[in-house]
Amino acid sequence: MADTFTLGLVQMKCGTDSAANLEVAVTRVRAAAKLGAEIVCLPELFLTPYFCKTHQIELFDLAEPIPGPSTARLSAVAKEAGVVVVASLFEKRMPGLCFNTAVVFDADGSMLGIYRKMHIPHDPLFFEKYYFRPGDLGFRVFPTKFGKVGTLVCWDQWFPEGARLTALKGAEVLVYPTAIGWHPREKAEFGKSQHDAWETIQRSHAIANGLYVAAINRVGFEPSADGGLEFWGASFVSDPFGILLKRAGHLEEELVIVECDRRRMEDVRRNWPFFRDRRTDAYVDLTRTAID
Repeated sequence: MADTFTLGLVQMKCGTDSAANLEVAVTRVRAAAKLGAEIVCLPELFLTPYFCKTHQIELFDLAEPIPGPSTARLSAVAKEAGVVVVASLFEKRMPGLCFNTAVVFDADGSMLGIYRKMHIPHDPLFFEKYYFRPGDLGFRVFPTKFGKVGTLVCWDQWFPEGARLTALKGAEVLVYPTAIGWHPREKAEFGKSQHDAWETIQRSHAIANGLYVAAINRVGFEPSADGGLEFWGASFVSDPFGILLKRAGHLEEELVIVECDRRRMEDVRRNWPFFRDRRTDAYVDLTRTAID
């Protein structure tokens, strides 16, 4: 395997026409491949506006089976462009049972598998527990043609346990398909600190685990009765020591193309040997909800 692999992050707006969103994503996958990307990642739930802003039972109609029509289209473009594709979908497992699911396609178009989002938020305008069951497949790594890809999704970003367990399974890059933004009424007071915290926690996962981290966010304002959300974009790639390699802007659709060097991982892990020095014998209490 080559010393390097190249990530392509698709930062996009997500409109109300699912078919149009899918075709935009397909076009961006092709464009990223032409720019040298080998592993192309799409934002969380990119086929629709972020529907979890409200509790609406009819929105379950947006869910689809995996495999299904969207995975067939994504498989085809992965094979056509010769790239790995990571895509986030609203999975209908059976009537009344849905997941927030990342699907990984290898460069030959084969579907390597799925990861179901483990941590499910339930906050104002992020009412995901209404729609999604927590993931039941555990943390996963997919050995693709170009590298070992660990898939985590949005709210998973805040949990070091998920990043660590995925790294221990051999991931070379953690990819986080994301839908995160500002409540407009809060942006002036808290906006900068919220974004800074989001980026900092993910860069810390890169440092703690000596691997690359990529966050792929949507962009644009999406209205709702409670004021809507302004998705802040800022998709980025961090190197294994937390150095920001490239970041998109807050407002526009962009492709972020970044070459990642496995030798950098080796160098960081030799000089900062966190895996060597872990005290696995002392961590049993991490499985407890609280410690008295």
